[in-house]
Amino acid sequence: MRSKAASTIVLAVCIAFFAHPSLAQTKPAPKGTVIITLGTRGGPLPTPGRTQSSNLLVVNGTPYLIDAGDGATRRIVRAGYDFRRVGKVFITHPHSDHTNGLATLLASQWEYQRREPTDVYGAGVEALVKGAIAYLTPNAEIRWAEGKRIKMAEVFRGHDVAPGAVYQDANIRVTAVENSHFNFPPDSPGHGKYRSYSYRFDTPGRAVVFTGDTGPSDALDQLAKGADVLVTEVTAVDEVIEVMKKNGAWQAKTRDEQEGWIRHMNDEHVTPEQVGKMATAASVKIVVMTHFSPTINPKDDYQRYVDGAKKFFSGSILRAKDLMQF
Repeated sequence: MRSKAASTIVLAVCIAFFAHPSLAQTKPAPKGTVIITLGTRGGPLPTPGRTQSSNLLVVNGTPYLIDAGDGATRRIVRAGYDFRRVGKVFITHPHSDHTNGLATLLASQWEYQRREPTDVYGAGVEALVKGAIAYLTPNAEIRWAEGKRIKMAEVFRGHDVAPGAVYQDANIRVTAVENSHFNFPPDSPGHGKYRSYSYRFDTPGRAVVFTGDTGPSDALDQLAKGADVLVTEVTAVDEVIEVMKKNGAWQAKTRDEQEGWIRHMNDEHVTPEQVGKMATAASVKIVVMTHFSPTINPKDDYQRYVDGAKKFFSGSILRAKDLMQF
């Protein structure tokens, strides 16, 4: 028979476990609109210091997740928010550096008994959510014996959405446009199947636009008109090639692969100068640069990106790091 002292110890351990700061909202719910750049690294290469692309928009205390790159759940916890309260996720496009962390978020929510639906919006996200559930099913079936019997398919829901109005509640109105990040050749398996979106979130206090990955885009320029904050990707192709040459990835590509990659980067991403032009055309107030490509210098501050954009934009330009708040 278990002694009274042993039972007391077990109870204390259980209380401490479930009262862990990562399982409660440790940060007081803010009023108004707060942007947290959870992960600011662009591309699939893992690097120290920055996790993959992900942003948290907190409106009157309610968190909304925009993209879920690797590390998103840990960054939500580091920012002081409860990952179980993230009920709406908006994916800009299904590239791995924007979705690698989605299954981890869903698994963490399921393990800690989220019973309200988590809705994931975007293009191609129904397949992502179904795939995540399939990946997590062996774990769920094992944990059935522990009493965890919530069916994932009843809690986690993917919604493939078209450009236009995507979602609305008391805090936000979300609008999507298709940008220019995807340009599939006719024989590509993705042709006519996948889209890349930029999102505008109109809140009671601020209008915030997340470009996602994109090349120059008239639709995005229109979406961003008059926005208070433009959270934008930015890249410099030559600098990324230097990194790939250093780690051998460039030499491993065929000539056709190199040419295709350069074409993708030039046509389907934006340079600092293009960011400046976009911000001016849209008359936005503040630009937040994120989704930085890796460079040779691991402590790069990317100030030259700001300098490049300022040639065409006179407003405020901020360089994001993981866990910054704006």
